[in-house]
Amino acid sequence: MRSPLEQMTDRLRELQAEIEAAIEDRRAAFRYRMERGRVIFDAEVRARHRAAREGLLSFLSRTRLLVVLTAPFIYVLILPFAALDLFVTLYQAVCFPVYGIPKVRRRDYIVIDRQHLAYLNGLQKLNCIYCGYCNGLIGFVREVSGRTEAYWCPIKHASRVSDPHSRYPVFVDYGNEDAFQARVEEQRAALTKAD
Repeated sequence: MRSPLEQMTDRLRELQAEIEAAIEDRRAAFRYRMERGRVIFDAEVRARHRAAREGLLSFLSRTRLLVVLTAPFIYVLILPFAALDLFVTLYQAVCFPVYGIPKVRRRDYIVIDRQHLAYLNGLQKLNCIYCGYCNGLIGFVREVSGRTEAYWCPIKHASRVSDPHSRYPVFVDYGNEDAFQARVEEQRAALTKAD
């Protein structure tokens, strides 16, 4: 019999599927479709988007100076993000096959597509590419680290964890040594068969 926590986790997955269905309904409302990974808008919508684009000079003229001055602090982070991407990708490529853990597909997390919106100016498109990469990378790294934690130390923390990864709810309770010893191999086997 499934525990209440496992039942709630199942319900959460069902709610996520409902959210995806609602997003699909919104796609229809905004008159676009996906074809082979590309977004296709109706011609009328594309024309409306181009007409709504704000020029770069107008956009910058209404941006506060302090906001502009923070840009180097934002963009310099691309260096540690790219290094993190490289090292986590190498870690996964080397270690996951040894552990039997299925690899995380980067393209499922790093989605860069907002630059195709005709109502964005060049700077807004650049910002969208940057945010899509960085936030997607964090999701990718979280999944890689979540799978690693599920393999090596599937034990809940004593303290509350804010927004734990998806594998965390089935971890063994903190302090339950019997369950850990009995279930660690079972959890590893489940992980290696998942995804």
